[in-house]
Amino acid sequence: MGLVALLAAGRFLLAPHLTSPALQTWATVFVAVCVQALPFLVFGVALSAAITAFVPASFWTRALPRRTWAAVPVAGVAGAVLPGCECASVPVASGLMARGVPAPAALAFLLASPAINPVVLVATAVAFPDDPAMVAARFAASLAVAVLAGWIWARFGRAAWLPAPRRPAEAGHGKVAAFLDTMRHDLLHAGGFLVVGALAAATLNVLIPRDWLTAVAGVPVVSVLVLALLAVLLSICSEADAFVAASLTAFSPTAKLAFLVVGPMVDLKLIALQAGTFGRAFTRRFAPLTLALAIGVSFVTGWVFL
Repeated sequence: MGLVALLAAGRFLLAPHLTSPALQTWATVFVAVCVQALPFLVFGVALSAAITAFVPASFWTRALPRRTWAAVPVAGVAGAVLPGCECASVPVASGLMARGVPAPAALAFLLASPAINPVVLVATAVAFPDDPAMVAARFAASLAVAVLAGWIWARFGRAAWLPAPRRPAEAGHGKVAAFLDTMRHDLLHAGGFLVVGALAAATLNVLIPRDWLTAVAGVPVVSVLVLALLAVLLSICSEADAFVAASLTAFSPTAKLAFLVVGPMVDLKLIALQAGTFGRAFTRRFAPLTLALAIGVSFVTGWVFL
């Protein structure tokens, strides 16, 4: 009887609010972001799990040049053909270093893989169907940040800041079981962040006054910094962030580009993963470096492409 009473009260008290235009707009934006992004998220997680389970570890040491300065851009470009979400990039980079790959090259792959892989670029093209230059700008800016960060770490990084990870013990399960376990783990984590991002995007579209957004979006430097900070806070999976960026219609293309470049490289979940995997000394230096590079390169790339 108590449940029936609550349902009846909710029917009369909440129904008028549930049909309000603001709530309908919020629901439309939330559902649209999730529905558009989910297929790319699932496909990207599946490819990432397949690479983790079926690509031999020795492939990396054979494929990369021995000289660090040459290995960094090669590792960055490898991110374009070997998809992976940012949730998987940290353990993959740790495994590469444990197998003898130079740290700057592994870090370049860590940054590039979730930002310029084919799934992310196709999702970006779908999210921005009338702006193909956004795809080229995202690819160029993200690759540039990954390579620059790797080269800077090679020049100024210290071994004490990034101890060599130990090679993980080989799992006793088969490759198919490893694929399924990895996909299940990454999908649960990435799917949760997608929902959080969609909720935030819908809430921003409804709660923040349009005149405030217009005022912020009208200041080039401020708009870029605002969306860069938003990317750090939302921690959206890279297979889904383009749809969230496209929904922020008040902001300039350069600001949206900064959102797309910063998100897969510096966000709260990645900072936590990096600190847990590589240590706080590394994260305190690498995260600010990456963020500064991502914002600066976004300004330049936006000016050239957009």
